[in-house]
Amino acid sequence: MARYGDEFRERAVARLLPPESAEISRVSQEIGVSVSTLERWLADALSRPARERVWTAAARLEAVIATAAMDEAQRNAWCREKGIFPSDLEQWRESATAALARPEEARATPQETKQDRRRIKELEKDLRRKEKALAETTALLVLSKKLEAIFPPGGDE
Repeated sequence: MARYGDEFRERAVARLLPPESAEISRVSQEIGVSVSTLERWLADALSRPARERVWTAAARLEAVIATAAMDEAQRNAWCREKGIFPSDLEQWRESATAALARPEEARATPQETKQDRRRIKELEKDLRRKEKALAETTALLVLSKKLEAIFPPGGDE
């Protein structure tokens, strides 16, 4: 019987719940868990209060987009309906904005990429050379042990 971690289970259930509401058969095929197990996990999740449910990254982004044009009263009503706090929504907006700002800074230049590829090639070449040397040393050690077994040291010649 396979055991799944709580985090894995929560992510799978989050995909089944609104706002994503993915089909249970599709999620089952994608993550390799049987439909009956997913149905059981979903029933357990639905028995808990909405506040304890996990939102996927895609669902959080959709929530931020859906509430962006709302005024504070509408946003608060939407949050009550979905079972989240407005502060959570604000935190999700900030993290999405920060994540979208980072890629430009984190992206490697073509020159760095070329240097990295060259360095990887050199390391792989060095690794192959060392593996060959190790295989040769191992073969010599085995042969010397066989030679000692045939002609024991200190024996008559």
